Amino acid sequence: MKITTWNINSVRLRIDQVTRFLKEEAPDVLCLQEIKCLEDNFPSKALVAAGYEHHAVSGQAGYHGVAIVSKLPLKNVEKRGFCEKGDCRHIAASLPGGYRVHNFYVPAGGDEPDPKKNDKFAHKLDFLDEMAGWFSELGPRSKAILVGDLNVAPCENDVWSHKQLLKVVSHTPVEVERLAKVIDAHGWIDVARELIPEPEKLYTWWSYRAKDWRASNRGRRLDHIWVSPALKKAALGKGRDAYRIHDDARGWERPSDHAPVSLTFDL
Repeated sequence: MKITTWNINSVRLRIDQVTRFLKEEAPDVLCLQEIKCLEDNFPSKALVAAGYEHHAVSGQAGYHGVAIVSKLPLKNVEKRGFCEKGDCRHIAASLPGGYRVHNFYVPAGGDEPDPKKNDKFAHKLDFLDEMAGWFSELGPRSKAILVGDLNVAPCENDVWSHKQLLKVVSHTPVEVERLAKVIDAHGWIDVARELIPEPEKLYTWWSYRAKDWRASNRGRRLDHIWVSPALKKAALGKGRDAYRIHDDARGWERPSDHAPVSLTFDL
């Protein structure tokens, strides 16, 4: 089973990129963030035509929004709210075999990494705290998969310069600490770093501001695939080649600033 996560930064604007990716890579499940549309405007027809009949969508006009697109049936769809904001930042669904997929879009947090001065940063920290509290309730045998744009690059080599980004939102110590608490709450396994340990650099996002993003390569690993302890063997069984950052998609015409990230499970 192959699962992909991708912050698409407007699914309607980039539906051609999505269908191209589905044709070329054929994941069983594609989790999208920042779809930026309501459920009624989600481009379902194009996705069904591409062979993906099953959709779970939590949409919001012009902002946020998440969706799960699948070749496999989706059951028990859940949309959880966080921080009483009304934002559409989470959706979950069950796949055949009892696998539960959680798709998240964590708040970016603005520019100032001070919750007293920046409400957006305070919201981000509160969101991560709520995630940790919720996942502490999951049982040890849960077959859970967590994917999405978590907007935190936790490791030193998840950013182009650890020293220069320590005070930049997405890599500050307080965010890294909060994300670690989310991981610890359920014993989540960060698949990327299990398969590809540091000091190897890993990036999934490159800013639009760079004239030549590949040449400057000032990236960050903001997009994640985690699994619960019960799925560790399945997630790691096919080795490092089973995990892939599709950075070629970052170079397509009118791209998202995030690359798709895939994992093939050994089930």
